[in-house]
Amino acid sequence: MIKNTDLLAKKSQHTETALDVASLPAYLAATPGWTQDGPRIVKTYQFKNYYETLSFINAIAYVIHAEDHHPEMVVTFNRCVIKFDTHTVNDGKGGISENDFICAAKIDAIFEQSFS
Repeated sequence: MIKNTDLLAKKSQHTETALDVASLPAYLAATPGWTQDGPRIVKTYQFKNYYETLSFINAIAYVIHAEDHHPEMVVTFNRCVIKFDTHTVNDGKGGISENDFICAAKIDAIFEQSFS
């Protein structure tokens, strides 16, 4: 069983191996609110205003940089949609790796600590 605390303790590593489809439900269970959207995982965060939204982006910037795993982000007035996938898996076609869930757990921790 995968735990959120296990993901928080890990560091993203270069990988060319996607997660097995059968393992995805366990990883999704460890990162509540994240959903699979084809070859990526996605979560929407809600905020009171644009300032909070941008503060969140700034707060997660260090983690994203330190993990060297960069998501696609859609930023609006009071919402940020984050999409993670790993471009190096599946012979460069992309897909979901453990790195996506490591970063998802770390971003969730920042949100819970500062914005919920």
